[in-house]
Amino acid sequence: MPNSDDELRKLKAVLEVSSGQEWQQTIRLLLRLIGEDPNREGLKRTPLRVAHSLQFLTSGYKQDPAKILNRCFKVKQDEMVIVKDIDVFSLCEHHLLPFIGKCHVAYMPKDRIIGLSKIPRLIDVFARRLQVQERLTTQIAEAINTHLQPLGVACVIEAHHLCMTMRGVQKQNAKAITSSMLGVFRSSDKTRSEFLTLIRSNLT
Repeated sequence: MPNSDDELRKLKAVLEVSSGQEWQQTIRLLLRLIGEDPNREGLKRTPLRVAHSLQFLTSGYKQDPAKILNRCFKVKQDEMVIVKDIDVFSLCEHHLLPFIGKCHVAYMPKDRIIGLSKIPRLIDVFARRLQVQERLTTQIAEAINTHLQPLGVACVIEAHHLCMTMRGVQKQNAKAITSSMLGVFRSSDKTRSEFLTLIRSNLT
């Protein structure tokens, strides 16, 4: 019985086909299966376009989160650092449809900080894989916690899932909210409350 690691290795092997021929043949087959003619004018270049699109949307498999977070700065700073309203998009692994929303990340430094731009880049590494929102939220928080070793990390994602709006229950305004709280964000009600208040505020 294959485990999740075996399945991931197989998926990565498929995503790394260099010739592009298997990509395009597979997409042409998909077009035929849904009742289309892949040779008609509007679809002739669709297999190539879809291949390029999927390769970009799953490019996170080829990126190492540790390399994103490898440079830190030593500081005497123990106040909360927040980067909020970061645009995030990913592909739901159940239906290969997008989910799109905002990600809010905070950490409490112990003696090191990272460049603010590293956080959106880290989010993209995990988001550009086949995902579920729950796992994506946890992966972001745990990566920062592992590589920075702060006093605590918090991550909240709010997203609309097209698998809920375009198909299935077809609820246009439904939003999924997931959170991962580590360290002081889990143990301290005051710290957690401050974070949640700040990400919902409109500071000028």
